[in-house]
Amino acid sequence: MGIEFKYPLALFLLLPAFFFVYLYLKNGNKYKNREARIISAIRISVFILLIFALAIPQLNLPIKGEKVVFLVDRSASVNGTEAETLGWIEESVKHKGIKDEFAIASFAENIVIDQNLGNQSESLPEFNGAVNETETNIESGLQFASTLIPRDSSGRVVVFTDGNETAGNGAEAAKLLKNRGIELDYVQVNSKVEKDMALADLKVSPSLYEGEAASVSLSVNSNMNQSAQVRLYLNNKEILQEKVEVKEGKNEFSFSYEAQGSGLQVLKAEIEAEGDTFIENNALQATTNVKGKPKLLIVQSHESDQLQKALQSSGIELDTIVPEKLPTNLSGYLQYQSIIFNNVQATGITQKQMELIEQAVREFGVGFIMGGGEESFGLGGYFKTPIEKLLPVDMEIKGKEEMPSLGLMIVMDRSGSMDGQKLELAKEAAARSVELLREEDTLGFIAFDDQPWEIVETGPLKDKEAAVEKILSVTPGGGTEIFTSLEKAYAELEDLKLQRKHIILLTDGQSSGNGDYELIIENGKENNITLSTVAIGQDADRALLEDLAEQGSGRYYDVTDASVIPSILSRETVMATRTYIEDQPFFPLVQNYPEWTSLFTEGVPKMNAYIAVTAKPRAQVPILSEKEDPVLAQWQYGIGRTIAFTSDFTGGWSGDWARWGRWPDFINQLVTSTLPQYDSEPFRVSVSKGVEQATVHLESIANQSLPIEATVLSEDGSEVKTNAKLVAPGKYEVIVPEKEGMYFLSIKQANEHGEMISYQTGFAIPYSDEYLLEGTNLDLLKELATITNGKKLDNEADAFRPLQQRAYNQQEISIMLVSLAFILYFIEIAIRRFGFPASRKSKQVSKGEKLNQTANTQKGYSTISSNQNKLDAEEQKDNQVIKEKTVNKKKKIKENPITEEERADRMKRLLEAKKRRS
Repeated sequence: MGIEFKYPLALFLLLPAFFFVYLYLKNGNKYKNREARIISAIRISVFILLIFALAIPQLNLPIKGEKVVFLVDRSASVNGTEAETLGWIEESVKHKGIKDEFAIASFAENIVIDQNLGNQSESLPEFNGAVNETETNIESGLQFASTLIPRDSSGRVVVFTDGNETAGNGAEAAKLLKNRGIELDYVQVNSKVEKDMALADLKVSPSLYEGEAASVSLSVNSNMNQSAQVRLYLNNKEILQEKVEVKEGKNEFSFSYEAQGSGLQVLKAEIEAEGDTFIENNALQATTNVKGKPKLLIVQSHESDQLQKALQSSGIELDTIVPEKLPTNLSGYLQYQSIIFNNVQATGITQKQMELIEQAVREFGVGFIMGGGEESFGLGGYFKTPIEKLLPVDMEIKGKEEMPSLGLMIVMDRSGSMDGQKLELAKEAAARSVELLREEDTLGFIAFDDQPWEIVETGPLKDKEAAVEKILSVTPGGGTEIFTSLEKAYAELEDLKLQRKHIILLTDGQSSGNGDYELIIENGKENNITLSTVAIGQDADRALLEDLAEQGSGRYYDVTDASVIPSILSRETVMATRTYIEDQPFFPLVQNYPEWTSLFTEGVPKMNAYIAVTAKPRAQVPILSEKEDPVLAQWQYGIGRTIAFTSDFTGGWSGDWARWGRWPDFINQLVTSTLPQYDSEPFRVSVSKGVEQATVHLESIANQSLPIEATVLSEDGSEVKTNAKLVAPGKYEVIVPEKEGMYFLSIKQANEHGEMISYQTGFAIPYSDEYLLEGTNLDLLKELATITNGKKLDNEADAFRPLQQRAYNQQEISIMLVSLAFILYFIEIAIRRFGFPASRKSKQVSKGEKLNQTANTQKGYSTISSNQNKLDAEEQKDNQVIKEKTVNKKKKIKENPITEEERADRMKRLLEAKKRRS
């Protein structure tokens, strides 16, 4: 036990305290007075106690009992060791003292607490928390374990692990434990993995030519002799399957395939063996750029071969799919040099697919062309979508005052089943529809559950912002009752004097009531009211909604992905608002753009129709209509090029153009204008893994050190936040999070002449090192123990051995000192008021003596009276003797008189004595 002072400088106040007490004693020589000395002692004690209290003294009391946290690694590399570890802990707990406490926590990539700190006598029978076993983060595990030990206490962490950390820095956490006086012991855990085979490396040339025999190298690590199947996939299509014999240790295999197609391609290798423990380490990916014929993706809903025929002589490789089969990952688009949407509705394409296409164009230079038709542009529902964003035209058109008047009613389900994404997207869709309307148009909005709720009263749309705000404020409600709300919507539009009236009904459920739908729809038709319906999800009454749309002369939409709802409502609003179709035959006007004017040296064919759009400010418009609407517009979007052709490719709208002799040349010019324009292989690319991050190393082939812009996208199209930095002449590094998967890299760099060049490639971050076949990392475990003065534990009882650095509980005693000072102060007051007991006794003794003397005097009065005569005689005798002496003295003076000098000298001495006394 010891004592510490929080403010030790306060002890210097003792010096003036002693000085003041000294002055008190010196004044009047009080140090000779016993009572004054006692009061002084009490006062100095009070001063000492108060000054010590100001210094905040703390008693260091040793904390009894050890606090131990058992930290268990439960990552994939130590699978199968849980029972053995729990048995070790159980045996260790048997040796703990009465006041010893322990806790159990487990970790991998994350941490869970299995048993809180306490002095329980038994450990848990099994782990009860779930961990992500793909990583081993010893650092976060140690940090968490330290929080279980109180801040004012020391303790011990016993970690069970193989030491193969794949995330974090355990040594840094160990230093923090040392600063807190926490010891770190370890118990070596050996992996129970018996059989495993892992792909260690996959190599393919980063650049190939079409038709080339591409070589693929594959490295396999194994701890067994086993036959295995190797499969290779190119853009998710299997191109090779072969049986191989794998030996224990490192194996190298080579395969080849014929490079086909062109563009950025993803190669994937897989290995499969019987009895293999981990499937996570059985696949790797790599990318390669194949140079050859450009590859074009044509997306169209209806069978049509006009485009294919027009492109037959171009040498371009073609793939044709329907919108519903568009790829759902980024690599599915990067294998193409350009994409054509041939009269495709947005309602069949999810928001995510549109975003992937937009990213492929912006960051990787893939071209994009949209052709017109009744299901394209604004009529297709592309208003405010990622596709509209990349196009050189807006879906809204000029001349809105020429459009027919419109009354639009949106009837939206707000029942409880719509809660979440469906309701949010439905509200967003309704808000988009409002933005497409004119202020002269009429809008009404009804949200219903078991009854209709009129959110926006039916009337002219004077304040769009207010209407949008009301729509977005809708919250989910109760049940579903459709008929009453639909009946109200028809009633609101019935008497309005408008050229077009349209209702959009959107629901994800079935109505709880029935009604005469046919009657209200027929009455609505007499008043020029049409009805379209949208069924969301599997629970919607599809039969009813499809029947309602058919009776109401509208359209029925069956929605499985809620993200298409905004496109549906946009399309419905556009089709109800205006046709957008300019169908008066005309001769287009060709502007002075050399690459296009050369096609029209013999004249411009007649065109039948097109969809009206508005060119964006930076767009180029080589071909215009007679109304100066864009027929063909183009621009640069990111590093990609896009074109909007507002007529069609079938001849129905394009008219004489489809029969024109240079029609194939025109189609080829559309495609070639959008093909990527970038240099090949300006950089060497390699990837290295670090702690919680990976580094992409770029080396300029031309050894240039000009600034670059790098964009990294994941397989699902999510942008990865990163930045590129120059680390050496011609060498760059791009840091990305270490997350397994395929990534695509787009690099832009301005050359000496200011021209922007671009390069696209891909790279893969392989599976976690957790699945590598490695032994125990004893070096790391020893380092951690050495930092904290811990050790390796071989004996279970050692977990609760006494700590080398004891912890103490600090207890402040200032209040006790102040209390004692007050007690002494009151004692001093009592002494000064009533006196010290010993002094009072001496006074009483003196008084008694006086009383005794008085008594004796009274008793002796009689004796004195009797002897008075004798005393008088003696007194007379004494007086006579005195008189005689006086006479003799005077006689002597007369006989020997003093001289004047002696008298003056005597007087002088008397005066000097008098002065000294004064």
